[in-house]
Amino acid sequence: MMKVEFHSGVADKLGVAWRFLRKAQSAAATVVVCADDATLDRLDAALWTADPLSFLPHVRVKGSLPVAPALLARTPTWLVDDAASVASREVLLNLGADMVTGWEQFERVVEIVASQAEDAAAGRRRWRQYGARPGTELVHHTHGAAA
Repeated sequence: MMKVEFHSGVADKLGVAWRFLRKAQSAAATVVVCADDATLDRLDAALWTADPLSFLPHVRVKGSLPVAPALLARTPTWLVDDAASVASREVLLNLGADMVTGWEQFERVVEIVASQAEDAAAGRRRWRQYGARPGTELVHHTHGAAA
């Protein structure tokens, strides 16, 4: 059974992503983060600066640009624009508006949905798309105001 977790009603999407990645790192999980380039750029900066005492190691994987396998092997967080371009299939964290192609190949999928109307509507659309897939267990966590 594939588990897909939704965290909705989020006021600070990147802040929630940063906290999730910090917990995942302490659990020694490899997380593939998918989003548009602008969001990945902001997350990349936040992973360097969000907590001056707690840098989160990560690597940016852009399209088909090569990344040394040794670097990927020792880096727990991968910021990617195409999940199909990476080998890890442990945890997928989606910060984008659409479902990630190849999500079914991951052990676990986490969706973070902002409280803004447009992001909430896209999140509801993804919820229905995941729910239409047999063998998918949907779990919902509400942050702040109900989404």
